[in-house]
Parts: sequence; structure tokens; C-alpha cells
Amino acid sequence: MGKWVSGGVVLGLSLAMLGPFLYMVAASLWGEPGVMAPRWSNYPAALTALPFGRFFLNSALFAGCVVVGQVLTSAAAAYAFARLRFPGRDRVFLAFLSVLMIPAVVLLIPRFLIINALGWVDSYQGLIVTEIVSVWGIFLLRQFFQTIPRDLEDAARLDGAGEWTIFWRVMLPQTKPALATLALLAFVGQWKGFLWPLVAAPSAGMNVAEVGLARFHGLYGNWPSQMAAAVTVIVPLAIVFFVAQKYLIEGVRRSAQL
Repeated sequence: MGKWVSGGVVLGLSLAMLGPFLYMVAASLWGEPGVMAPRWSNYPAALTALPFGRFFLNSALFAGCVVVGQVLTSAAAAYAFARLRFPGRDRVFLAFLSVLMIPAVVLLIPRFLIINALGWVDSYQGLIVTEIVSVWGIFLLRQFFQTIPRDLEDAARLDGAGEWTIFWRVMLPQTKPALATLALLAFVGQWKGFLWPLVAAPSAGMNVAEVGLARFHGLYGNWPSQMAAAVTVIVPLAIVFFVAQKYLIEGVRRSAQL
């Protein structure tokens, strides 16, 4: 009986989570009143009303560069906080973590002033430069590095390896699940980002997919077309999650062991 009850609860929660997405897909295929056949023409009509191809390209470049930047900076900083010994290490790490308590909207104006002073407003570098460091990513990888036995790096030091060699060739390959988790979450976070791309790149040619979707919603009142555009924007995220789900689960599981 307990298994049936728990299974029913999980099924109910799953349907509650999937319900809005199923409705969105169904609504994107609505046709004329009284017509039961799905209307696939809603998709090309929606995607040609605005330059969604350009929006997707901007999102892909933005998210891809941020993923590379966050993986590199988070791995280097996390290794230093987890394995190296230097004065004030724990206090500096706590100072890093305290940034997580600051709402992102509070930093919006200072970030914009920085890229404006550099002349990077409405450019790819302006979009990317303030996103390439992730405090949450540093925390995740630090927890993962601490689960790796010190015998590996001690053996490498006995063979004459320096700190860079130990980090790059010994420790980093051990963290592939955590790196994949960070890359996945960073990609999702930037792909669905709205407020910062709206402020940093306001022109139509630099809009990312989420900003383009909001513009489409404001310009066109056709509900099925709006849902078709929304489904198209979500498809890349669904594909990425489907491909990388096992790395996400393993990375979070091992990082939570401490």
C-alpha cells in the first residue's frame, strides 16, 4: 500500500510539473474553431514573424561562451579553495559565498555602468563578460574536489608534477560529472536569461531568444503562434537535459557527499 501511495504522489507531482508544458504544446497546434486537425503551420508562421534565427544564434553564442568561461574560472578557483593552503583561504571562500545573498537585480545597474564605460553596450562582449564567473559553480566544484582522495595528488608530486600539472592532468579529469553539471546548468541559466540581455543588448539584432519571445508576445496577439514560438525556444533546453541528465544526477550526488 505504501508503494502505491508514494507512486500516486510522484505521478501527481509529475503531472502537475508537465501539465503547463503539455498545454503549451497542445495550444501551439490549435487551428480554426471546429477544426480538430493539428495546425503545424503555426510554427513557421511564428518563426518568420520575427528573426528568430538571429535570436537563437545570439543565445547560442552567449550561452556557449558563458559556459566555457564559468567552467574554466570555477574549476581553477574551486581547486584553489579545496586543495591549496594559503592564509585566509576559508574567509575568502565565505566572502565569495556571501555574494549569493545579494539579489541579482541589485547588481544590474553597476554591471551596466561597467560595460557602458568600456563601450560594450549592445555587444557580445558586454553580454558575456559579467557572467563568466559563477559563485555557485565555484561552490559546486569545491565540494567535488574535496571528495577526491589526496593520495592521487601526493603520488603525482612524488613523480615530480607541479601544481598546474596536478590540476590539469590529475584532478580535473576526476571532476567530469561535476563539470558537466555546471556546464548544463550554466547553459540553461543563460539560455533562459532575460533581464540582463534586455538591459545589456537592447537592439533587435542583439536580442537573445527569451527577449525575442517577449517582443513577439507584445507584437502579436495570436495565442497558438505565441505558444509555437515558446515551444521552439524550449526545445534546445529539452534536448540538452535529455543528453546530459546522467551527468547532472551524478555530479549533484557526489558534490553533496560532504
